[in-house]
Amino acid sequence: MKGRIRTSAVPWVGTEAINNKGGLMKNSMITLACALIAPVAFAQTSTTTTEQTTTAPVTTTETTTTYSSGTVTTYEPGKTIVVKSEQGPVSFALGTASRIVDGAGKIMTAPLRAGQKVRVYYTGPTEKRVVERVQVED
Repeated sequence: MKGRIRTSAVPWVGTEAINNKGGLMKNSMITLACALIAPVAFAQTSTTTTEQTTTAPVTTTETTTTYSSGTVTTYEPGKTIVVKSEQGPVSFALGTASRIVDGAGKIMTAPLRAGQKVRVYYTGPTEKRVVERVQVED
């Protein structure tokens, strides 16, 4: 550093900054201003969205159980039963859920015989009857 006179007390500030007529002060002010504005500029904003949903009303279908009384004319276990009633012979298809019970409601193990008095409980219209149970009357 021969021949060079240092005019600043701060070693990293060169003579150019001092000779710049307040250039160091301007740079310091700009840096300070940026440091103060940066948190505001990059601050996160939150948005709340409210969504309203509506549900459709629940529709219910009502099924009624009907019964037909008469005497057994034909019985095929697990398939069909034909009952002679006041309206004439009525045929019913027996599904897997159909059960045969006695007057007390206990499930019978013996097959039905022709001539037994029964009450057939079913749901659905005439062409689509679903047998729920066959109750043997005493």
